[in-house]
Amino acid sequence: MTDMLHPTMTQLNDFTKAPEPSVIKTLVEQAIAYKTNPFQDKQLGANKTLVLLFLNPSLRTRLSTQKAAINLGMSVIDINANEGWKLEFEDNIIMNSDKAEHIREAAQVISQYADFIGIRSFPSLTDQEKDYSDYVINKFKSFASVPVISLESAIRHPLQSLADLITIEEHKKNHRPKVVLTWAPHPKALPQAVPNSFAEWMNLSDTELVITHPKGYDLHPDFVGNAQVTYNQAEAFENADFIYAKNWSSFQDYGTIKSNDTNWMVSSEKMALTNEAYFMHCLPVRRNVIVSDAVIDSKQSLVIQQSENRVYAAQAVLAQLLSNK
Repeated sequence: MTDMLHPTMTQLNDFTKAPEPSVIKTLVEQAIAYKTNPFQDKQLGANKTLVLLFLNPSLRTRLSTQKAAINLGMSVIDINANEGWKLEFEDNIIMNSDKAEHIREAAQVISQYADFIGIRSFPSLTDQEKDYSDYVINKFKSFASVPVISLESAIRHPLQSLADLITIEEHKKNHRPKVVLTWAPHPKALPQAVPNSFAEWMNLSDTELVITHPKGYDLHPDFVGNAQVTYNQAEAFENADFIYAKNWSSFQDYGTIKSNDTNWMVSSEKMALTNEAYFMHCLPVRRNVIVSDAVIDSKQSLVIQQSENRVYAAQAVLAQLLSNK
């Protein structure tokens, strides 16, 4: 499993995981530059096509990636691949069910129409081994002949994490901010992709990362990395510069909800323990479940800025890929 989670990546020739720290630094700088002048490379993507395949619903990822491509002069084809057109990913199978096309043909055909393919898929939350092999993304990569971009996979959401890092870079008050990733309650079992990816990117950046959650919600150790882990949320919040709230289901007891303790909601009282920390969340968010209205509506909330930065994160990645092509 470790090899699958940490493949060698010497250059940005795809975008399905966190790149090397030097590439991350370049992407952040380029994204911030695009925020100042979004159309400075309008000709870079001329006569290039981005195909976006959504196996799961999307709002921010769909719109921000499309907007980023348009800023670079690209054409975009957007497909809801979960509606009426189902792909078979298994090999050596008799295809007599509702899946009419195999990934082997589909990925090759799409590659003929696209210069880049973006794919969004969620985990099953039932088969840990398959999910943590990043099965869907890697199947596409196996048969596609063009670069593949992760729009969220079973275990990672790199475009979101890049946008998060851009937001932290814009608002940090000291060179090495204390960043806290806190679990928060949710009525549904959710993937570990966002917290995994966030932890991975923070570990590759100059931040002090603390992860806090109830017992039974430890993330995969390869993603936790060098982060400090505590089951005491109040302790984690002390002197924090950024609070990033996110729910995830259990990794150990895979895909289950082991707690819905409302005491883990991010409240004004908890934010008072911090160093006037900024609040972050990838959205969509359950108000007064994940975070109180008072916190998310405060001047310290960065959720809308994070959402805006999704455009420039995607634009920086696409620009790098276009330059490498």
